[in-house]
Amino acid sequence: MTTRRRTVLRVAGLLVVLTVAAVTLRDNLPDLGQTFATLASAHPWWIVLAAAAEMTSLRHFALQQRRLLAGFGVRMSVPRAVAVTFTRSAISFSLPAGSAVSAGFAFRQFRTAGASRRTAGAVAVLSGVLSGVALVLMYGAVVLIPRGGVTGQTDTFVLVVALLVTGAVVFALDYLLTRRGGPAGPDADGEEPEPAAGGWYARSVAALRRTLFDLRRLPRRSWVLSLVHATVNWGLDLACLAATAAAFDIDVSLVRLATVYLTVQLVRQVPLSPGGIGVVEVALLAGLVSAGAGHGAAAAAMLVYRLLSCWMIIPLGLLAYAVLRRGGHEPPTPVKPPALAGRG
Repeated sequence: MTTRRRTVLRVAGLLVVLTVAAVTLRDNLPDLGQTFATLASAHPWWIVLAAAAEMTSLRHFALQQRRLLAGFGVRMSVPRAVAVTFTRSAISFSLPAGSAVSAGFAFRQFRTAGASRRTAGAVAVLSGVLSGVALVLMYGAVVLIPRGGVTGQTDTFVLVVALLVTGAVVFALDYLLTRRGGPAGPDADGEEPEPAAGGWYARSVAALRRTLFDLRRLPRRSWVLSLVHATVNWGLDLACLAATAAAFDIDVSLVRLATVYLTVQLVRQVPLSPGGIGVVEVALLAGLVSAGAGHGAAAAAMLVYRLLSCWMIIPLGLLAYAVLRRGGHEPPTPVKPPALAGRG
């Protein structure tokens, strides 16, 4: 498929999503004055809690990739891993084809840390796969939880604090395992699968075989802990949305809020715009309103959540890139990212 055809399809898809959202929100669009009044009435401590959840979420995305690198015997410090994560997130959110450029940037940073081309590529693919698995696990958990029951600011506070404590425990476990060190991941039995020629089906099967081969090369604790980091990453991002909703007294059950969040994440995987900008905002607003939130409160919660999880990351990522560049690193090169590549 040519680049021009992809662009046309993306623009068409974006227009379809916006049209559907406009029909859904018809006669339900929040008043601008009401939205500003609601923003001014936000409970500040909930905003602080939401920001803490989002920053911790991004740190666990960085720790997920760092743990995969460690499984292949490549060391990367936590500050450097966090800087790489903020930079690639900013790239993904702000540039056309941002996901591809972001993946290329991460690949070069892995190489700079000492990874071979093969290992750097494997980490990039496995990171996306494990992020996707973690998101699927969250879908399963939401489906299994009984509807209703869990609601109110007390329950939201318990959820957010519990996830923050869980994140701290997982970080401590990762730190202890890093201090213990150990050899690089053992080689799997058999030889690496050869690249396959032919149609898309043959290439897809070959890519799956290479992914499974790379997974078997890792020590079990490395990919299990990486999956835990990915799950905590998604959970804390949801906690950010829950805390933001509580800041504006949105009385929606956590299960319904989680359903809205996961639906928005599904929409975000379709690369219609950089970082889902425009699409995510409209989808989140429509989801909150349909869940029962007031129009002004829904708009205010959407704006603050996107500020914390997307718009604020762009300048922070540019700052992180400037810090990384001082070491003389190469500029990012676009590569094709795996599906469900997580946050960046």
